[in-house]
Amino acid sequence: MFDRRHFDIFFKYLFRVMSLTSVLALASILVFVFVQGAGPFLFSTADGIRIVPERIEEINVNGEVYRDHTTFINIPRGAQLVSIRFLNGGTSGALEIAVNNAEKDPEKKLGFIKNEGGGEIEYPQAYTWTVSYQGIMPGLTSKIHVLLPEAPYSFIDFITGFEWRPTYNKLYGILPMILGTIIVSFAAILLGLPLALLSCVFLAEFIPPRPASIIRSGIELLAGIPSVVYGFFGLMVIVPWVKDSFGSPSGNGLLAAALVLGVMILPTVITIAETSLRAVPDSIREASLSLGASKMQTAWAVALPHAKSGIMAAVILGISRAVGETMAVILVAGNSPQFIRGVTDSVRTLTATIALEMGYAEGRHSEMLFSIGVVLFVLILILNSVILRVRRKTEEA
Repeated sequence: MFDRRHFDIFFKYLFRVMSLTSVLALASILVFVFVQGAGPFLFSTADGIRIVPERIEEINVNGEVYRDHTTFINIPRGAQLVSIRFLNGGTSGALEIAVNNAEKDPEKKLGFIKNEGGGEIEYPQAYTWTVSYQGIMPGLTSKIHVLLPEAPYSFIDFITGFEWRPTYNKLYGILPMILGTIIVSFAAILLGLPLALLSCVFLAEFIPPRPASIIRSGIELLAGIPSVVYGFFGLMVIVPWVKDSFGSPSGNGLLAAALVLGVMILPTVITIAETSLRAVPDSIREASLSLGASKMQTAWAVALPHAKSGIMAAVILGISRAVGETMAVILVAGNSPQFIRGVTDSVRTLTATIALEMGYAEGRHSEMLFSIGVVLFVLILILNSVILRVRRKTEEA
């Protein structure tokens, strides 16, 4: 015979194991992201200078020979001289570099005291020197890249910096992107929240149940539309309207992003807020109507305050959706990391920066994108905490 008690025990422990696994997986992800995000502010990119040969068959670095080597060749920390001999296609060359370990400026840290083979010395980006040797064809140029270690980056400069130039100058200031994220999100809430509240009150209080269920199903369907579709709609409809109406050069900017996000958060806010309104007991409405209040007065002065808890939850989810949105913002915001001076100015959010640059970022640049993810996580926590605190104070009052 089937023992129901054993069946219940089995599922009890199964649910416990699944819950514990989910918590551990989430904790592991958070720990990984926080560790990666904290790395740039605690550690250097390397212990010492690194050499990367490109299109060189054989290279001798400080007496050690490497053949067809394309990865890092590490130079011990504190080395004062880097001696390089290489052979490529029957052509030999030599390069000797003096290292001034006391110098902090990367442009003055290296001194090229010997360069045989006609190499052209370039400084293409901060902390990187490149020596190029012409081959038999322009596309077969041999190169020796000398990568200097980057010191730990200042967290204060990261949060308050005005410039984001990760490739050339190695500047990682994200203050314009933090402000852009906050302004776009709150602009979307200011545009979308009044319309969402009017819609949810209309659905819950003034429409008969059958038509309301049909409209409710349509709104829930809007919540399932991919964000890239909203972004494409904004790109084809809202951006040209902003360009023509406000004289913007491109139409991509803060206003277009706020309008698109304002439309995107409507289904989430309307669904949750309308569910909270429908959960208000009918006895409360009947008591208000029996005292002579109109249906409109009952809806706004009685039902809506009783559903305040659910409406605040809807606002929190709407803000979280707006702050975390990526694809739609990329398509309509312009994505220029600059301070906003007008409603049509180009804006870049934190999520857009991660999505746009993660595909090609490497080294310190890649680590800084993890740091942006940590800042975004903390920003959402702060915003939600402020809203919950306001809600608690209001309930106490």
